[in-house]
Amino acid sequence: MIIVMSHQARPAQVEAVIERVREIGLRPEVSLGEDRTVIGVIGSNAYAYREAFSHLEGIQQILQITKPYKLASREFQPRDTVVSVAGVEIGGDEVVVMAGPCSVEGEEMLLETARFVASRGAKLLRGGAFKPRTSPYSFQGLGEDGLKMLATARTETGLRVVSEVVSAGDVELVAGYVDMLQIGTRNMQNYALLQEVGRSGKPVLLKRGMSATIEEWLLAAEYVLSQGNRDVVLCERGIRTFETATRFTLDLNSVPLVRELSHLPVMVDPSHGTGRWSLVRPLSLAAVAAGAQGLLLEVHPRPDQALSDGAQSLDFENFDLLMRQLRRLVEATAPEPV
Repeated sequence: MIIVMSHQARPAQVEAVIERVREIGLRPEVSLGEDRTVIGVIGSNAYAYREAFSHLEGIQQILQITKPYKLASREFQPRDTVVSVAGVEIGGDEVVVMAGPCSVEGEEMLLETARFVASRGAKLLRGGAFKPRTSPYSFQGLGEDGLKMLATARTETGLRVVSEVVSAGDVELVAGYVDMLQIGTRNMQNYALLQEVGRSGKPVLLKRGMSATIEEWLLAAEYVLSQGNRDVVLCERGIRTFETATRFTLDLNSVPLVRELSHLPVMVDPSHGTGRWSLVRPLSLAAVAAGAQGLLLEVHPRPDQALSDGAQSLDFENFDLLMRQLRRLVEATAPEPV
């Protein structure tokens, strides 16, 4: 349940409610709004304890959260969350682009890509140092050497870095090099990993599982949020359907729907969502028109030589074209000044 404090509630009254939550064995989660404070009460059958707060002052109302995800819901936090990734804000007024190769293949190629995407307006460099692949014989990434290359690229270009972590035991290592931890589709329901990144203190990019419902996706975010990490960005990356013409089916329905259900920022990965570079540009524009607050794009200087996912990677020419079209779209759809 959530306890909504009144506009006039004093800090001592808020603290009294928080202390009462702890006394009865539940966990408080505090959301400080511009107008009022909301206290989420987390625990089994929390709403049954509502009478325990009836004598406390400063409470405006007590509401039951009906959705299974609590901290991710709009009921808990009506206003949008803005996640800061080392100063780059996701969920604000700007559409944030994360771009780079699927896998870190070598320092020269990575720096070449980082310099180019930065010059065209990308804010974060993406690149996999650890790659969970369907086949055990596919390229698995360069590990810590790849992380060091990403850190070098950040130093040279100023791009923030996002990279995937694939096991709970690697969280501390990866977090030491990157600005944002990515949870890939195959690990969306790896609950031990979700809890560990929740304790890491790093912003988290949470991809939707390829066969996950929206509710399951938001419940995965709840695992991270429940560990005290509020810096979660959701990423739609396509789901499996009966269609075989594309690698996955990019579910753009999810973008406006999740923005209705949750306060967390929503991004889209059209590279994995389609598996075809020729579809990435039009679906990127469609995603932003649908309300996506950022894009995760695979970019490679020579896609035909890429060690992984070259077929869905944009070359420099097509990335440049997309960024120019994206700027025009954002300008055309910007709200008129009041």
